[in-house]
Amino acid sequence: MSVAACAHPERTGEIYDPYEAGNRVRHERTKSSDQSILGPMANSYGQVPQEVRSVVTNFSDNLALVPMVANGVLQLDLGSVAQNGTRLLINTTFGLGGLLDLASDMAIYEDSTGFGETLSVWGFGEGAYLEAPLFGPTTQRDAVGSTVDFATNPMFYIDGGRYAAVGLLALLGAKLDKRFRYSSSVDQLFQESADSYAQTRMIYLQNRRFELGQEIAPSEDGCSNGYADPYDDPYADPYADPTDSTESCDTE
Repeated sequence: MSVAACAHPERTGEIYDPYEAGNRVRHERTKSSDQSILGPMANSYGQVPQEVRSVVTNFSDNLALVPMVANGVLQLDLGSVAQNGTRLLINTTFGLGGLLDLASDMAIYEDSTGFGETLSVWGFGEGAYLEAPLFGPTTQRDAVGSTVDFATNPMFYIDGGRYAAVGLLALLGAKLDKRFRYSSSVDQLFQESADSYAQTRMIYLQNRRFELGQEIAPSEDGCSNGYADPYDDPYADPYADPTDSTESCDTE
């Protein structure tokens, strides 16, 4: 940990992908399963009334606040702890166990974080890029972080884990709802990109590094590459202009 803490943060323009051959194989499997299984499931789930889908997503998101509060403590980020803790308290009590999102109506929004960000704060490098089953695009650091976050879902521990299936079903519902809402972007990414693997990798790394506040790598001409807008997940619009908020270099 001491050695890792001395490492410089990754720069947006640099990609470390030593497992590209295997990653590409898994990416093609992901594309195939998305088009044949996940996409149709999401489209079917999308026919469920929005009010019902929102309740399921609210419940899943409320459960995710528990590890977020814990990670805020580990990061010594008291502002994040207060914000997520207040949101968790309001939605769990007055929001009927998280079924209703009353906190957002009070302008108390989620400060998204996780153990992957905690490892980054502690000085661990992101490691190699990975296309992992279930996790999708990630890095070695974030794969560890996602595993820890998943394992700390409180439904696994209530009454000896008897309600674990409830938490898993809620998480599945939230993922299907997100896939349905971003269906056009996902289909464009998988079906219309000349190299969907490289596109997915670029989107994930650029936006993940933006979220973690890492520096921008200069391009070959000495200009800084602009960041893409940050998204909640890799299903967000891959065609958004990444230079909207970054000043361009002058050209002769």
